[in-house]
Amino acid sequence: MPDTRSAPSAGQAEFSSQLHKVYGAYTLGVLVFVALLAWLEQRGLKREWIGVSFLLTTIAVYAAIGVICRTTDMNEYYVAGRRVPAMYNGMAAAADWMSAATFVGLAGTLYLGGYSGLTFIVGWTGGFCLLALLVVPYLRKFGQFTLADFFAARYGGRAPRVMAALAAIGCSFVYLVAQIYAVGLISSRLTGLAFEIGIFLGLGGVLMCSFLGGMRAVTWTQVAQYIVMMIAFLVPVVWLSMKQTSFPVPHLVYGMQLEKVTQREAVLLTDPAEQQVRAIYQARVADLDSKLASPVQALAQERSAAARKIAELKATNAPVRDIALAEKALSALPRDEKKAIQTWQQLRTATEIKSRPLSGMAPHAQEFEGDPNGSAAQQQAFHTSRLNFLALIFCLVVGTAALPHVLTRYYSTPSVREARSAATWSLFFILIMYLTLPALAVLVKYEVFHNLVGTPFNQLPAWLGQWSRVDPSLVSIVDVNLDGLLQLGEISLSSDIIMLAMPEIAGLPYVIAGLVAAGGLAAALSTADGLLLTIASALSHDLYYKIMSPQAKPMWLVTLSKVLLLIVALMAAYVAAQKPGDIVFMVTAAFSLAASVFFPALVLGIFWRGATRWGAIAGMWAGFGVSLYYMIANQTWLRGVFGIEAPVSLWWGIQPLAAGVFGVPAGLCVVVLVSWLGPGPHYEQSALINHIRAPD
Repeated sequence: MPDTRSAPSAGQAEFSSQLHKVYGAYTLGVLVFVALLAWLEQRGLKREWIGVSFLLTTIAVYAAIGVICRTTDMNEYYVAGRRVPAMYNGMAAAADWMSAATFVGLAGTLYLGGYSGLTFIVGWTGGFCLLALLVVPYLRKFGQFTLADFFAARYGGRAPRVMAALAAIGCSFVYLVAQIYAVGLISSRLTGLAFEIGIFLGLGGVLMCSFLGGMRAVTWTQVAQYIVMMIAFLVPVVWLSMKQTSFPVPHLVYGMQLEKVTQREAVLLTDPAEQQVRAIYQARVADLDSKLASPVQALAQERSAAARKIAELKATNAPVRDIALAEKALSALPRDEKKAIQTWQQLRTATEIKSRPLSGMAPHAQEFEGDPNGSAAQQQAFHTSRLNFLALIFCLVVGTAALPHVLTRYYSTPSVREARSAATWSLFFILIMYLTLPALAVLVKYEVFHNLVGTPFNQLPAWLGQWSRVDPSLVSIVDVNLDGLLQLGEISLSSDIIMLAMPEIAGLPYVIAGLVAAGGLAAALSTADGLLLTIASALSHDLYYKIMSPQAKPMWLVTLSKVLLLIVALMAAYVAAQKPGDIVFMVTAAFSLAASVFFPALVLGIFWRGATRWGAIAGMWAGFGVSLYYMIANQTWLRGVFGIEAPVSLWWGIQPLAAGVFGVPAGLCVVVLVSWLGPGPHYEQSALINHIRAPD
């Protein structure tokens, strides 16, 4: 790994040439390592050893880069010395960006949602266009270290800095929990260890990079992680395309596979066995409705029945295992009426989805729900579905242009021109994956519909049970109609499992499954590194150094940042171990919050001279409050956390994922209104606008 401390600014071309050689050799090494493991698998190497080899080797490489790039220099720690070439900064930004939500969760979202999943593809790529046009060049021209530095300089005083720092911590922490959750998921699958242990095992790799070298180490680690991600993503997709179509470019042939999937969907919709399974689920929904109508009586009956079963087993000298299972079932019953209602409502929601055609999945090629030319109910469903599609795209586009850990990534380029170029490179490196993901979802759905559905239960592949042991919520298989054959309605696959299990679903060699898991780990680790650094920088630089102790020495400041980084990492690991929600929801929530808090004050601060300190503060509070309220009030598991029993009515049918569609306009309006009503900005703030908007 090149030593960036000795790279002179005048020798940028030579420095880039050296980087080409280093990372070219690294790429070749990754390919040789995968080929070696494939060769060893053919000669009988156990799967457990393959998984452990991928996990330990990749973490060791990332940790080694972190050790080599360790630093206590403030400029190096926060912005990598501002000497990262545009192409490599774009690659690092792409790795920072393509989190577990993209690598692990997005393929599953497209698999389950079909056309509706394209919101993430369109929203996230469009967001980088907005980011490159409206934000990146101006922040790089401003310089400094953090996003809160800009708010403090643009609006003046401590309050804007504190607000921006706290918002950065909040948004980044939600995003970080999702990454740590994915780290635990992948580590436990590769090693066979418990999920909680897997979290802390993967966390060691995160800390070795961001803890020792800050942005300097994180940058060069993220470049290495991007290379692993792309190899891990493209190899199995190309392989799967060759297996199904004998053509190596899936982008050109997945339309043909989509037609076959659509034909298979039509068969499954009318299949008698599938209809039987749906009828059983509908009966279960009716039973749950009756329990919810009289929860006290229903809970008492369930406890009485469970107690009678235990007594009968003991009276007949049943095996100890059967008695233990019956006692466990009794102890698992809800403790009180409130808990029973919550449990049954959640179960009813899941069961009702399973009672729908195609196990609740929309036909893959269907644009929106309902029918614009159908009945009034169908027209309303079509309108609401389309509205949610556009609202979510808006939140993702605007949120992308406001995420602190993405924006600060471009502080590390040598110049404004390089920052613009880096944003373009980022979009290019991201598109490589994003243009392939829709093809991957179709190819996997083809495998499931044609090769998994209809398989006898005694011949099901081993990966189903293995992933179920990692987390039962990821994979669930139940022979509902007791016919011995797997129906589509009898299998539940979480969106978080589709990408990781894709090689096993397609029957590819296990080494490819290990490679994909290593790619998912790289995606989660790269984003976790950036998020941890953002949170630690906000705490140490923005709150401690700029607010509490301006006289602190730079070396002490960097040391404090490292300590805080460790504390935040442990806190995020604890929250992730509670399994608070699916990856895509947590990440999308971070986008809505970031869009609502940062975007109005950030963009108006760059392009409108009239924006004032109190306008920015009020706008940030308004955007944050509206978005957070809407999420909490309408997301089931969040209502449980905050003790809210009944959901608030959805506004125009917009789902809580897209809460930012209300938060951003609220923030914009409040910034403008309060700025108009109060005194204008100071001369220094107008001079700053002139400076950052001057051509460079």
